[in-house]
Amino acid sequence: MCGIFGYVGNKNDAPDVVFEGLKTLEYRGYDSWGLAVKVESQSRKSKLIVEKHVGKLPPTLNSQLSTLNSPVALGHTRWATHGGVTQTNAHPHTDCTGKISAVHNGIVENWEELKKSLSKNHNFKSQTDTEVVVHLVEELAEKLPFEEAVRRAFLKLKGLNTFIFLKNDGEIIAVKNGSPLVAGVGDGEFFVASDAAGILKHTNRVIFIEDGQMVVLGRDLKLINVGSGQVVKPQVQILDWKFEETEKGKYKHYFLKEIYEQPKVVEHIARNYAGQAEKFAELIEKAFGTFFIACGSASYAALAGTYLFSKLAKKHVNFTIGSEFNYLEDYLTPKSLIIPISQSGESVDVIEPVARAKKKGVKVAALVNVLGSSLYRQADEKILLGAGVEKCVVATKSLVAMMAVLMLIAYTLAKKQKEGADLLFKAAKNIEKILGDATLSKVQKLAFDLKAKDHVYVIGRGLSYATALETTLKLKEAAYVHAEGFAGGELKHGVIALIEKGTPCIVFAPNDETYDEIISNAQEIRARGGLIIGIGPKNNEVFDRWFETADIAEATMLPQIVYAQLLAYYTALERGVEDPDKPRNLAKSVTVK
Repeated sequence: MCGIFGYVGNKNDAPDVVFEGLKTLEYRGYDSWGLAVKVESQSRKSKLIVEKHVGKLPPTLNSQLSTLNSPVALGHTRWATHGGVTQTNAHPHTDCTGKISAVHNGIVENWEELKKSLSKNHNFKSQTDTEVVVHLVEELAEKLPFEEAVRRAFLKLKGLNTFIFLKNDGEIIAVKNGSPLVAGVGDGEFFVASDAAGILKHTNRVIFIEDGQMVVLGRDLKLINVGSGQVVKPQVQILDWKFEETEKGKYKHYFLKEIYEQPKVVEHIARNYAGQAEKFAELIEKAFGTFFIACGSASYAALAGTYLFSKLAKKHVNFTIGSEFNYLEDYLTPKSLIIPISQSGESVDVIEPVARAKKKGVKVAALVNVLGSSLYRQADEKILLGAGVEKCVVATKSLVAMMAVLMLIAYTLAKKQKEGADLLFKAAKNIEKILGDATLSKVQKLAFDLKAKDHVYVIGRGLSYATALETTLKLKEAAYVHAEGFAGGELKHGVIALIEKGTPCIVFAPNDETYDEIISNAQEIRARGGLIIGIGPKNNEVFDRWFETADIAEATMLPQIVYAQLLAYYTALERGVEDPDKPRNLAKSVTVK
């Protein structure tokens, strides 16, 4: 989940290069940060200078590091796992000699065993698993070349981990198993990071490092198989992303910028994904059992998918949260089809069950937003969601892209692809309208009224049950509001006991087969004093507030979601959330269990 970044090259501003790289990766973790820089002393002996801080990265590198002329540095922005959020536990960590430094993304599961195996002479400064590995490399490097010491140390580790090591002679070695890693090739310079977005400003020539590979960066780039020690020929890919797409531009937060990008994302899918939808429809048609795997917001897209495939294509598709799939995998056969859904393509809770399923011969067809990600490389077939780089930790445009693609596939299976595409075009236009000033002012007023509320409840039926659950997640993760989502029919089975006078209740009421029943549920809540906030194509006397969507059949779920995103964003601002792009305790890519 952490952001790691390394640079070696022909420039003497390595500290600034690494610092700016960390800023692009801060969505991966922002508890603390630090840099290690190689410098030469007056005696021409090389040494490492390390600086670490608690909290988010500052706007600029205003410290002694910015004054150092160095061509080599590495850095880390942390999402804490082992050890509390302290300056001592922040990365990079160093060995006893101060000649080796390392940053780490992942969890070393056998760190205690490794620590006991070390000599008693080591001076431990932190409570992290990372420092144990640094001292392990230190011991091995007493008798072995640095490269070999790193390789042998990594072979001893259990768990999913990525490390970048820096030696005082200026050599950088990065090694990976599970957690993401990408190397960038520039003009006489090399980069290594946990995300391609981090190096996009400098080069679009990248190498996606595979599990069990180690990359050595110095005057040249060398790729090594960790298990055998053999050199591997690197495969350089050219990314067509533009760095400007990852910047906030005129928007105060990425959260809002990415909400506003959604009409173009939906329109792009409607216009260009016919062939890909046909391929996935064919896979589903031939499969003996199809299973969605997803986590977080993507899981609600998957839940919506089960309704879409049932209603439109008359297909039963199973759905399981990624972290639970390992306990339900016994029924898989080589005829099964798994469709994992992920923005980052790096979530361990999706990657791990997919890897286990592939060992059973299961076919994998992924929906993923990041080219070259672990899931992208695992999958037999894949659809790139085309949402572009998503920097806000809170998912917006990636989720809408997932739902739009699933809807197009379902309509394709039903032999009604054009109808599905037309509905997506209408959804894109409706989202544009919702993002106009008149609607925004209504959402902002509701956010102002909700800021002091302790609880918000959301109900829906059918497809709108999925959007109800996503709405509660948005309010929880962005605005820190306790919110609960329910299927409308569950109210009388206990949930209605929560309703008190003035309790805000959001009701999704699309003009479909669920309308009469969900309105009946809204009346039950209002009769007990609830404040009813209706979202749908038709106003109703039961609504105290009403937010209009177009009447666009299954595609109505997309503008519903946009209302949820806007409400979460503006409620976060009203409640004084410092940075809605980086909610507390969260990170964009969940690469640890």
